[in-house]
Amino acid sequence: MIRGTRILVRNILGMVAGGYTVERILACYPELTREDIRAALEYAAAVVDEEQLIPH
Repeated sequence: MIRGTRILVRNILGMVAGGYTVERILACYPELTREDIRAALEYAAAVVDEEQLIPH
């Protein structure tokens, strides 16, 4: 969740993947800030970067 809200990071990621602009995300979630969206994307990048795959 994004701090101080009940909005999941995956919701923001899904919107970005669907082609939403930051402005459109902010219109859908007026309680968010640009910083919230940036932090959600940075968090997702860090999680993916930490992911380790073990070959079969």
